[in-house]
Amino acid sequence: MIRQYLARFMVGRYGMDQLNIFLMVTYLVLYLVFLVTRLVVLDWIVLVLLLVALFRMLSRDLERRRSENTRFLQIVRPAMRKFHTFRTRMHDREHRYFKCPNCGQQMRVPRGKGRITVHCRTCGATFEEKS
Repeated sequence: MIRQYLARFMVGRYGMDQLNIFLMVTYLVLYLVFLVTRLVVLDWIVLVLLLVALFRMLSRDLERRRSENTRFLQIVRPAMRKFHTFRTRMHDREHRYFKCPNCGQQMRVPRGKGRITVHCRTCGATFEEKS
């Protein structure tokens, strides 16, 4: 009964997206910091973050909320890409990663093969690397 009411209430509203998730996580972290430090400024910042997240979630202006989320993702995408690359490299114990000295292209070679000659597919440079 409550679930159906909420579903009907949210019809035509924006809901959650990556920017809202970021706002809510930031809200929770700052709220925990506020509980420890009791800084009045943090109290107001936390309140504003919560209100902005609720406003975006309940908004009926779908196009504007989508454009806000797109701009947020364009800003955050490079950091996310670096984090995912770092995580992939940390979990991949079978390969060694390095950059081509000529063009900077990321490459990987199997570990434990000793010194090998590598040919870059992007610029055609050939060089030796220790795997």
